[in-house]
Amino acid sequence: MFLLFFSVWLILNGKVTAEICVFGVVISATLFCFMCRFMEYSLRKEVLLFRLIPLLVRYFWVLVKEIVRANVCVLKIILSPELQPEPAFVYFETGLRTGLAKVLLANSITLTPGTITVSVEGSRFCVHCLDRELAEGMEESVFVELLEEMEAEEERWM
Repeated sequence: MFLLFFSVWLILNGKVTAEICVFGVVISATLFCFMCRFMEYSLRKEVLLFRLIPLLVRYFWVLVKEIVRANVCVLKIILSPELQPEPAFVYFETGLRTGLAKVLLANSITLTPGTITVSVEGSRFCVHCLDRELAEGMEESVFVELLEEMEAEEERWM
């Protein structure tokens, strides 16, 4: 976070001088200390974030791949007159424990065409699918596996 604050400081100033850098370091350190004291932030969380970056990058690429795959499925449904979509509500449970992981899963499902997360209650998800075929294997999807990996990494560090 300190580096993020300092980077934003430099970008907003538009030029780099010794005075601006020194003042930026002081301001960034003050903001970081404020976050640690009053917003329950810590250096452990900072290290955890850097350890999660490879998993987050992998998650992003899997999300892009699934969005493309879902687009192809929806195009097939739209362009072939003999295929009739069979809309359905699908309910499933996940073993995800953190709110962030549940939100990421719900948003990932909604971002893929043909599916939308209707509700999340505890660990139970309700998803509306354009076609039943799009709902197959949702509870064991690659999204859930990656999010469980992230949660396990977080537990090791916290």
